[in-house]
Amino acid sequence: MRRRDFLTGAVAATAAASTALMLAGRSAQAAPAAPAGLAGLTSMTAGAKPISAEERLARIARLQKLMVDQKIGALILESGSSLDYFTGVQWHRSERTTAAVIPARGDIVIVTPAFEEPSIREMLAVGGDVQPWNEHESPFARLVGALRDRGVTSGAIAFESTTRLFIVDGVREASAGAYRVVSGDALVKAVRLIKSPAELALMQTANNVTLAALRYVHGNVRAGMRPDEIATMMNAATEALGGAPEFALVLINEASAYPHGSRQPQTLHEGSVILMDVGCTVHGYQSDISRTWVMGQPTAKQRKVWDTVKRGQELALATAKLGTPVGAIDDAVRAYYEKEGWGPGYHLPGLPHRTGHGIGLDGHEPPYLVHGDATPLAAGMCFSDEPGIYIPGEFGIRLEDCWHMTEAGPKLFTELARSIEDPI
Repeated sequence: MRRRDFLTGAVAATAAASTALMLAGRSAQAAPAAPAGLAGLTSMTAGAKPISAEERLARIARLQKLMVDQKIGALILESGSSLDYFTGVQWHRSERTTAAVIPARGDIVIVTPAFEEPSIREMLAVGGDVQPWNEHESPFARLVGALRDRGVTSGAIAFESTTRLFIVDGVREASAGAYRVVSGDALVKAVRLIKSPAELALMQTANNVTLAALRYVHGNVRAGMRPDEIATMMNAATEALGGAPEFALVLINEASAYPHGSRQPQTLHEGSVILMDVGCTVHGYQSDISRTWVMGQPTAKQRKVWDTVKRGQELALATAKLGTPVGAIDDAVRAYYEKEGWGPGYHLPGLPHRTGHGIGLDGHEPPYLVHGDATPLAAGMCFSDEPGIYIPGEFGIRLEDCWHMTEAGPKLFTELARSIEDPI
């Protein structure tokens, strides 16, 4: 679980840093020098291998087969994780459209502002064409031209639901309504849902980095520290270990009772609950780990809640069987919590959010460990496991580890926390 905002403890990258990351490309990630005071931490990502061009081409081939089978002429992807997934192009969204046309048959084409063309060509890993548009021209006319050049003159074309409306409307207008717009979510999900060995390896490395950074922070927090100071330490440790910090949410004292925090100022003191929800990327693939502990001696109630949350994590994994609807995992955890007096259902005090989410290039991906999600569990799916308990006005406990399904059962990227005294 994560939230990119300015609530207590949420440290977001500046716009300039985000743009620099996009321009540099995740595949160019290098281990930075250790910041002062972190000299004992060394890179864990030197051997991490980015996704190959061959794997991306195989993804496109699977996508194209699905489109042929479903009589969809093309998928249009604007900047975002799916554009990266299929083409290797990592680009920020702005009012200037950059988008790819992936036709059911033929090579892809990326439409982008003319002054961005060299950067796009540099990142494009799968061949195809780049068609630039100048500031006074319409990118939507270019997209429609690319469709027609590839024989897609009418019929269904697909967009992901995350595509901004002005792009969908722009293509409609530029084509004079020649196309029927359909959702591309199921197409993309069908390809992205099952992670390859290369993807799993990158996620394993990202989780290793995050856990090591958490271990460093756990040993170095001190009374009087604020959440932003702890988050800064976490991000610095992550960079020293070779990861790219993605988010660092630090919730202490009563703020821990609110899953995404509070604006009330908080400082560490004896008896403080410390909830950290943190993650990084390695060549674009994400980690997401939460740990909660107490500065000093925990109370009996804090210990009981911590142990209940840990048992919830264990039940989630025990319920994960091939073919089981993923929503059943949430149901099992929630039934146990209700027997322990929490809830019922999603009510507080208790577990107000889903038990987990899919993860990969995006921090939150389908399917979700939530009541009603009927997606059958299959080998290669990746999830978080984070069934917290929150008591408004008091404290909250969240423990989170990521795992992937195998033919033999669930496999954790990181070991579950041992105890409230030894959470890392």
